[in-house]
Amino acid sequence: MPRLILLRHGQSQWNLENRFTGWVDVDLTDEGEAQARQAGALIARAGFRPAAMFTSVLTRARRTGALALQTAGLTGVPVVEDWRLNERHYGGLTGLDKAETARKHGEDQVKVWRRSYDIPPPPLEPGSEWDFAGDPRYAGKAIPDTESLKTTLERVLPYWNEAIAPRLMAGDDVLIAAHGNSLRAIVKHLFDVPDDKIVGVEIPTGNPLEIDLDGALKPISARYLDAERAQALPDAA
Repeated sequence: MPRLILLRHGQSQWNLENRFTGWVDVDLTDEGEAQARQAGALIARAGFRPAAMFTSVLTRARRTGALALQTAGLTGVPVVEDWRLNERHYGGLTGLDKAETARKHGEDQVKVWRRSYDIPPPPLEPGSEWDFAGDPRYAGKAIPDTESLKTTLERVLPYWNEAIAPRLMAGDDVLIAAHGNSLRAIVKHLFDVPDDKIVGVEIPTGNPLEIDLDGALKPISARYLDAERAQALPDAA
């Protein structure tokens, strides 16, 4: 039976500053680096040896995965990067302070933008400071100007089916180092979480989520390797 570990990146500088990050390529804090190394120690203790690691193109996810593998003594694991595992695009909220945004637009409206399944924030203005159209990593790609969790899932799922699921179906163990919302999209798919329930699923930074899968890639069991920082999960099949 294949095993899958989902690893949300460690604390980033904008996590610390309480800003909407999305696709902005900020780095880890010292605490984030420590979380990544702790994740690696937990992965080693669990005896997990992935055949491959998949990650987004964003530094905080890539470095979290690399530090975790290094700490676990797994530096020879092949790494595959793809933008479709990026964090959700926060549109016009990108770069804004979350508390300040709530004061300006109201906490209820911001909660809808942040946590609803299918209502995205306002789109990013073309040519703004955080316009990613000129980023060579996305050249030739139909990149969004805002996303809900629903549209995040719509870009993550084809990549899952094309690149990740075949490895698991072949019996390989896989590590995915990515982001809160791209990983929530995968959890929604795997556990068939209803639209109105996924808003209650939160994935903590730097805490590996181990999922045992059957031959059809349905979850048999799931656990956070750091039980003290675990969050509630959907019921496994």
